[in-house]
Amino acid sequence: MKRSKHVTSVDKANVLESSRLWREVMHRLAKEYSDVAYEDVLVDNAAMQLILNPAQFDVMITGNLFGDILSDESATIAGSLGMMPSASLGSTTRGLYEPIHGSAPDIAGRDIANPLGTILSGALLLRHSLGLEQEAAAIERAVSQVLDEGYRTGDIFAAGCTKVGCTQMGDLVAERV
Repeated sequence: MKRSKHVTSVDKANVLESSRLWREVMHRLAKEYSDVAYEDVLVDNAAMQLILNPAQFDVMITGNLFGDILSDESATIAGSLGMMPSASLGSTTRGLYEPIHGSAPDIAGRDIANPLGTILSGALLLRHSLGLEQEAAAIERAVSQVLDEGYRTGDIFAAGCTKVGCTQMGDLVAERV
């Protein structure tokens, strides 16, 4: 309700019985929110549409398997798994906030992780669980500013940019908040 009031439910109802049940339940829920635009999209089409026109989506809701696949695909559009925040939300203000890549134990202690997904997950927490919109927006602006200034961790590095490690990237964002 705090976004653009457009929900896309992603399933595979043309093949999977469990997705037909998913769709049935989603249609019942959609009736409870008549002021929210609702649509069903098959997962294969959703994957294609994410590449062709990601801005057409506001909120996508799906089961864990399809959500995991689509979030990784979305990360590719953004440039890296390290860029993507996530929030698992329920009917209360409580949530679980983390970058979609998890803890990345394979690169722990090497100062090469991209902290932006984690930082942006913090912004989601501020906005959705704590109701601190201005503070969340300040963090998002700081991340955008650092990226606009050309700073990049190794996973998103490109020619003409300044390569920094995890710690320095976090410090740069904190300085701009």
